[in-house]
Amino acid sequence: MKKKIIIGLSIFSLLFFLGGIYIIVTIEKATSTLDNLITLHQIEILREHLLIHIKRVQGDLNLKSTRYARTVDIMISNVKNMGNMSATCFGCHHSEDVQNKLDDLRNELDIYKDAISRVLTIRANDRRLKFEEDIAFRKGEDLLEKVNTMINISTLKLSNKTKTALRDISGTKTILYLLVAIGPILTLILGIIFVKSLTRPVNVLLDATRRLEGGDLDYRITGLKDEFGRVASSFNEMATSLKEQMFNMQRTEQMRVLGELAAGLVHEIKNPLAGIKVSVEVLSEEENISKEDKESMLKVIEEINRIESLLKGLLNFAKPPKPQFMSVDLNDILYKTIDFSLRHLSLKSQDPDAINVLKDLGADLPEIMADTLQLQQAFLNLLLNAVDAMPYGGTLGVKTYYHEQDNSIRIEISDTGKGIDDAMKNKIFQPFVTTKSKGTGLGLAITKRLIEQQGGDIRAENNKGGGTIFKIMLPIKHKVEEKTT
Repeated sequence: MKKKIIIGLSIFSLLFFLGGIYIIVTIEKATSTLDNLITLHQIEILREHLLIHIKRVQGDLNLKSTRYARTVDIMISNVKNMGNMSATCFGCHHSEDVQNKLDDLRNELDIYKDAISRVLTIRANDRRLKFEEDIAFRKGEDLLEKVNTMINISTLKLSNKTKTALRDISGTKTILYLLVAIGPILTLILGIIFVKSLTRPVNVLLDATRRLEGGDLDYRITGLKDEFGRVASSFNEMATSLKEQMFNMQRTEQMRVLGELAAGLVHEIKNPLAGIKVSVEVLSEEENISKEDKESMLKVIEEINRIESLLKGLLNFAKPPKPQFMSVDLNDILYKTIDFSLRHLSLKSQDPDAINVLKDLGADLPEIMADTLQLQQAFLNLLLNAVDAMPYGGTLGVKTYYHEQDNSIRIEISDTGKGIDDAMKNKIFQPFVTTKSKGTGLGLAITKRLIEQQGGDIRAENNKGGGTIFKIMLPIKHKVEEKTT
């Protein structure tokens, strides 16, 4: 977001900078054009004044022999004025082509002045005077025609230049008006974009905090980018951590309540149940009871044993013994537990050789701080579950390795059974949840509780090639050990 704001403001500033340069250049150009037009109009006015003076001298020449003739002094004064005006006109800077034409016009003016001078100086010879008057008059007419033609051509060109300049100025004014109008609009649009870019993510974050405050711990923020995306990611991590902490707190409280309930329940049931069991065993040993009654009593004893096992499992889950931490070799524990699990009574009904055990135990694993008996119980539960998942044989995999990133040891126990249904993935570690017809549903729950008491974690996944894989993480140095050192 920060980068977008900087880029947007930079583009906005660049546009106004270029617009300012354009305005300055345009104003300079328009000013220069107007100055040039003013100069040309001044030259045009001087030429018109020259034409007027030539006409005035030509008029003096026409009235010379009439009763309206002007005095010689007036005629000489008019000729001088014409000469001064011509000097003023020819003093301006012109292009080479125009300068050549002006030079020709100047020569003709000089000839015209000489002719007028001869007319004014001849007195005795009337014939010569008339001849000079005719020459001066024709020169004057030719001069008038040339000046008039020059003025007409210049006026036409000047008019075209003036129209072009005014059209350019009009276009410049339009562009300036557009810039003046577009500036606030662009500012408003840019402001709206920035405000929306800021307020929308803020509203999303605010809504998320309200939903989190309302107890919706599963809500996650999506769709935010840049800095707000990082804030959203932190929020999601916080929500996940908060949910886990609340779950752990609830689970701890449930375990406490369940432990008290289980302890009381086992105490209230165990003694009467033991009495019933002893009584039934005594009755079953009587010689005078029938075979059918004896078999019924044996079934009762079997069911009592199952109830006792269930009560023991419930007590172990609700109030497991406090772990006794010591330095242990994890691979050694696994070797012994695997060997024991393959000799377990549950394998009497099937061929142990049908289970192919693949061991991939990492060499030189560091020792960890853990409770040996609790780890053996957890591993035994997982190994027996794996064997039960392969009633017709299969491959049992056990793998250990050191995970350097979080300084822990990872254990993977896998089978090639039918795997876990998607609906059961999030429930298999809950108490009393089982897919076995004779299971109590406490085995995996107890396993998870025992692993967590070692400071570790366990999760279950389906193998890509079929079956289930249980992944366990155990820290090298347990938190309890860190506190006691």
